[in-house]
Amino acid sequence: MDRAQEIALLEELIGLNENGLFFLDDAVQFSLTDRYVSEDRFDREMSSVFRRSPLIAAHASELPERGSYLTRQISGLPVLLTREKDGTVNAFLNVCRHRGARLVAEDRGCKHAFSCPYHAWTWDSSGSLRGIPHEKQGFPDLDRSAYALKRLPVTERLGLIWIVADPRAQSNFDTFLEPVKKDFAWLGMAGLGIAACDQKVLSANWKLLLEGGLEAYHFKVTHKETIGPHFLDSLSSYQMLGPHIRSVLPRATATARDPRGGDSWSIQDHANVLYTVFPLNQFLAMQDHVAWISLNPLAADRTEARIVTLAPRETIDENRMDHWRRNHRITLNTLSEDFAVNEAAQDGMASGANEFLTFGRYEGALHRFNAEVERRL
Repeated sequence: MDRAQEIALLEELIGLNENGLFFLDDAVQFSLTDRYVSEDRFDREMSSVFRRSPLIAAHASELPERGSYLTRQISGLPVLLTREKDGTVNAFLNVCRHRGARLVAEDRGCKHAFSCPYHAWTWDSSGSLRGIPHEKQGFPDLDRSAYALKRLPVTERLGLIWIVADPRAQSNFDTFLEPVKKDFAWLGMAGLGIAACDQKVLSANWKLLLEGGLEAYHFKVTHKETIGPHFLDSLSSYQMLGPHIRSVLPRATATARDPRGGDSWSIQDHANVLYTVFPLNQFLAMQDHVAWISLNPLAADRTEARIVTLAPRETIDENRMDHWRRNHRITLNTLSEDFAVNEAAQDGMASGANEFLTFGRYEGALHRFNAEVERRL
């Protein structure tokens, strides 16, 4: 995003506010509650959306050195990420090719070889089978190349590690990432690191959790004691970036300053910019850091949420940690208010009171997001 675009995005919202107007879609839309409660629907989302779309498996800084590895559960599958001696990142199913045991149990570490805890078959960080106890007697003429770890499509770009959680899926990372490439470069994502991280398992459908960030209509109500007073009432904009969404949420200070004045001006001084990276991630760019919400759907009514504060890597030290922890707590407190409403809404949908949810003209981004999901189903 260049400076001219920053100015244009904020001027649009300032102009609407000055005229007592809002950023509105053309029509009210509706979303069937079955989308949020049906396990059959969830299974289709798993196979057609989560396992066929590029997903963010980690920030690049989570594999900081040669030999680093991470294990994650992604789209219901156990995944092993490794960084080889030449810096290349690999992604594999974290499954022994001998008898199907979980190959690596640890969350993270640093080593170049992985030995199965069941029978000690061993693979290197490139996924090649390197050792089999008593191979000559027990497995004569075995073709080791046929027993390499099952590889997943993976790429390291924009400061993040992206995978497709299906070894058979066709992936086009270029097409998928092109619409957000310039914006993520603007965010300096590659220069960020993890300052704080929390995980929660929530009793709510994954779409409900994402939808909560796509409108400002609820700010003055749900967040009246926290961030609500700092934002303009029910005012936000959105633009589709391919399947992704960029939302701009102006703070109250936006009306007090001409965005064209001064070379030091930045949209982040007077607005939060939210990137919804289809299908499961949101990045909220604030004044000096980025809050990252990464979802891992577990069932139609259960979702694991990973909440991360990303900050410039050179500032993640003891001199600034109190600042990052304080900001992380603010993010957690705000999201906790959303999560409580989302979990109650999940109960409400299971009650059968509504056959559909109603998206007002303030909430057009919710409809566009759901349309992207439907298109893949």
